[in-house]
Amino acid sequence: MTDKIILTDADGVLLDWEAAFHDWMKAKGYTKVVDAVYDLSTAYAMPKAEAKAYVREFNESAWVAFLPAFRDARSGVAKIAEAGYKFVCITSLSLDPKAAKLRMQNLEDVFGKDVFIELICLDTGADKDEVLERYAGSNLIWIEDKPENAECGAKFGLKSLLISHAHNADYVNEDVVRVADWAEITKVVLG
Repeated sequence: MTDKIILTDADGVLLDWEAAFHDWMKAKGYTKVVDAVYDLSTAYAMPKAEAKAYVREFNESAWVAFLPAFRDARSGVAKIAEAGYKFVCITSLSLDPKAAKLRMQNLEDVFGKDVFIELICLDTGADKDEVLERYAGSNLIWIEDKPENAECGAKFGLKSLLISHAHNADYVNEDVVRVADWAEITKVVLG
């Protein structure tokens, strides 16, 4: 069964966290001043600690239960699940157990029940090294949008796929496979 497991991040891979976050910030009266950056303190021209506090607040709010699918994730996940694969979601969302419940509810609402066999929630913005190390040498597929986390997966012998975003457009690493969308991910997984 372990060879039929896909490891995946949630935000920017499965779910469109960024668009929802920007809508939420706009509702709070903030305007994004820089596009195509991962660092939200740069995007909103505010101190890093303040931006991180807003991310945590958003991640622990009801908004996190209503994120739409990212790009073509719904059809890609469905096709891979139909082939007998199950998903483990590893996300740096929050340590709040209610936030984890909202995240799982969102995943099930968007992708269906019994698709995700495990949801691992780390603290807001936390590195994923410790969790990915559990899968060291397994050669499982690991899907990410943050280059450092994709690199981490490759370091532990995972087949790291980096889904393209404006914020990672300049990243190049021969140990990480860049994919544009879930149609490409499906081809990698199913051949």
